[in-house]
Amino acid sequence: MTNPLDPAKLNAAMEDVHRAGMPGLFAEVRDGDQVWRGAAGVADVATGRPVTADMRHRVGSITKTFTVAAVLQQVERGQIGLDAPISRYLPKLVPGERGDAITVRMLINHTSGLAEYLPYAYPSLKGFPPFADTRPASLDDHRLTRFHSTELIEMGVTAPAVGAPGGSPGLYSNTNYLLLGALLEHVTGTPAEQYITRNVIERAGLRDTELPTTPYVNGPHSQMYEAWFGMIDPPRDYSVHDMSWVGPAASLISTVTDLNRFFGMLLAGEIVSPSSLAQMQRTVPVVSQEGKTIDYGLGLYPMEAAGQSTFWGHGGTVWGAGALAMIRADGKRQMAVAVNLQRWHRLDSSGTPQLHPIDDALAALYRVAMYG
Repeated sequence: MTNPLDPAKLNAAMEDVHRAGMPGLFAEVRDGDQVWRGAAGVADVATGRPVTADMRHRVGSITKTFTVAAVLQQVERGQIGLDAPISRYLPKLVPGERGDAITVRMLINHTSGLAEYLPYAYPSLKGFPPFADTRPASLDDHRLTRFHSTELIEMGVTAPAVGAPGGSPGLYSNTNYLLLGALLEHVTGTPAEQYITRNVIERAGLRDTELPTTPYVNGPHSQMYEAWFGMIDPPRDYSVHDMSWVGPAASLISTVTDLNRFFGMLLAGEIVSPSSLAQMQRTVPVVSQEGKTIDYGLGLYPMEAAGQSTFWGHGGTVWGAGALAMIRADGKRQMAVAVNLQRWHRLDSSGTPQLHPIDDALAALYRVAMYG
């Protein structure tokens, strides 16, 4: 079990992350009726403007949980079959035998075998997954590029498959989630972003959360610094960026308070039904984009420490920004943390990202936030 919130320990853990090299971070931790919010460091390294806990932030792949919630609402209404082939709905986007073999569930839990489109959309990342074979130039080239999701989907579908449909382990791929956006539009007649906004974001009463339609973050926010494994030195601000490159996979803007509210309602059965939530918590092994094998469900994954309770949630990164939101299985303890620097690791001679003091400091913060 966890201990009650300890503001002094939480503040100290936040400051340790900042001292380890993170320009700025902010968080909210809840335990029952207790709520703690804190921030450490700066939102702008040039001016010294401080971060605050109410800032809006790009939260990356936490978007996936919102998209899955929308899809499962349609499953509950009988409009989508979770184990139906994607060819039933989108035969032109995933044609032939492959479309017949890949199910909606396989898209959600990354076992479709579809490749990641990113190295094809961003030419300087074409060497991915080895990070040493990439360069960050495309991040600047595509700051204001408006991608169309069908173009990106085609890149992922026509690229060499990374596995057989339903194979194990799966491989994390944003192509899957752009297809889920197309699926939502097909069955609802509404663009995915609009459907998710009305039926997930607004349903949860999230006032500071949106799927953006412009390259800008409205309202109080931090700069978002990308280092790309030391290849951008000093790290550069990417807070202005057209997010059509990830859409319903990773474009969400939110706050730590809204994220905790959303995951609290999700686990309470107020966004999808308890049976849908049980499906979300059925995991399979999936290789993450960092090359680690994780247990992944339907837009949720677990975090646990030896002898401690299991937490469920999702993390996310985009250029310069990252976040992690987790909730204990009983719904009573939550944390949401946002950081304003990404890919702070240097690569060793083999091209492997080296551990950095930020990693240890963040892990310590998560332990204090989740377990006291």
